[in-house]
Amino acid sequence: MKVTLSVIKADIGGYVGHSGMHPRLMEVAEEELRKAKEAGVIIDFHVLRVGDDLQLIMTHDKGVENGEIHKLAWDIFMECTEEAKRLKLYGAGQDLLTDTFSGNIKGMGPGTAEMEFEERPSEPVIIFMADKTSPGAWNYPLFKIFADPFNTAGLVIDPKLHGGFIFEVIDVFENKKVEFSMPEEMYDMLSLIGAMEHYIIKSVRRKSDNEIAAVSSTQRLSMMAGRYVGKDDPVMIVRAQSGFPAVGEIVEPFAMPHLVAGWMRGSHHGPLMPVAFHQANPTRFDGPPRVIAAGFQLANGKLIGPRDMFDDPSFDEARRIANQMANYMRAMGPFEPHRVGLAEMEYTTLPEVLKKLKGRFVEME
Repeated sequence: MKVTLSVIKADIGGYVGHSGMHPRLMEVAEEELRKAKEAGVIIDFHVLRVGDDLQLIMTHDKGVENGEIHKLAWDIFMECTEEAKRLKLYGAGQDLLTDTFSGNIKGMGPGTAEMEFEERPSEPVIIFMADKTSPGAWNYPLFKIFADPFNTAGLVIDPKLHGGFIFEVIDVFENKKVEFSMPEEMYDMLSLIGAMEHYIIKSVRRKSDNEIAAVSSTQRLSMMAGRYVGKDDPVMIVRAQSGFPAVGEIVEPFAMPHLVAGWMRGSHHGPLMPVAFHQANPTRFDGPPRVIAAGFQLANGKLIGPRDMFDDPSFDEARRIANQMANYMRAMGPFEPHRVGLAEMEYTTLPEVLKKLKGRFVEME
């Protein structure tokens, strides 16, 4: 059976501040998706949240970037925004950059990750959702999962993985893309993807048959809006087992909380902390950045799950290290590298502050 898995997210109101989501917003989303399921628009759905971001997980048979599915998500976000306004939640409708749907949700604020594939006899998928960070946060784990044999043993010992993968990398500033074949072009790709706010891994495909393996959201809110309106809070879908990395290989990179951009006001570097669903409430300095992982088995388009993949004591050490890293980075205050570099600060509110200093600079003798 050919199925499309769509994950569409938006920040449509925080409770309290940017730290969490009011349960009523999730109830509204579930009510509307239930109606869509009964009407045959979608096959199945699940609603989750990470921090103040609402996550709509849907299966259907309409393919990626389908207008009807995107309009469904947009209408839900608009209705949730009205509920957020009634509750006076913070930043109601923050990610919605327009009041009018234009046929496709891309470029309108919400983040999207979608893939279409033929269901295997067993189809495990893991959906990663992050808050207080940007799409480049997925570069490190995607590289580790699909290109690093020290992380993924299957790249060495599994003949179905041994041939490698194709990475699609996007230049978000130039609106261009390039593909790299792993492992032979590894060094070339690493020369780019280490710049996580400039070059972002969009998708990964198996080299042997071009089968989709992973896809991420790459929307940059500030670049779409022309001003700072919040961090992008990305999502990612990864298929597991039987020709793809094992579940354990997919979650393994998050045992090391790598540094990502975002955190407070989208202006600081901090550790990406893997947490259970109930711990996805970033409050310390609006952080540190959080990531949750929802595991599902697909069965004829039905979402069997979710399993909370980071609700596991083996990730306790990662959380402890992340807190130590947070302490260290916070001690730097407004100094780099805790605060992101000036190029990234141009997409925050800092330029408004710096305007008053322009006239005070004089030529040196």
